[in-house]
Amino acid sequence: MQTQDFEQIRQQTAQAVREVLEAAHLSAGDIFVIGCSSSEVLGEQIGTHTSMDVAPYLFEGAQSVLKPAGIFLAAQCCEHLNRALVIEQECLEHYGFDQVNAIPQPNHAGGAFGTIAYQSFDHPVLVEDIQAKAKAGIDIGGTLIGMHIHPVVVPLRISMDMIGKAHIICARYRPKYIGGSRAIYDEKLM
Repeated sequence: MQTQDFEQIRQQTAQAVREVLEAAHLSAGDIFVIGCSSSEVLGEQIGTHTSMDVAPYLFEGAQSVLKPAGIFLAAQCCEHLNRALVIEQECLEHYGFDQVNAIPQPNHAGGAFGTIAYQSFDHPVLVEDIQAKAKAGIDIGGTLIGMHIHPVVVPLRISMDMIGKAHIICARYRPKYIGGSRAIYDEKLM
């Protein structure tokens, strides 16, 4: 891939994050989870062509939208770290998560996106679990992020369905419906 292709991936990532934020109505202090296969973004099978070249563009695209909004990014690592998440220490302290000891690596355990997040955050920490506290997220390339989003997880359709060559699935949280057939629901929360 060429530099202009990577720039397009950065722009696609920013656009996807922006659209999810708009649809999910997140607020400062909320968590946005991203699972990302850099291999899939490049058109390869997940876990086969980890790319430290494309991962910074994905990270920068996401952070260009999330950071100004005051929303915490949780960068999911690969299955070899049991889908642990890289977050800022401020997020850990705000939510009371437990830190674990591992440093993501691109070709061993963690993946390129998790590694870039660890290298790029101001005060990165790794947590095994965010206790399903994320309010929304994007799965880039089939990485399975649903476990990190607060129930009820609902899919979101946005104007795009790919970043690079990877299919994306966007999701958000919505409050549970209770009360049955007599209940009236707040349309803003649906």
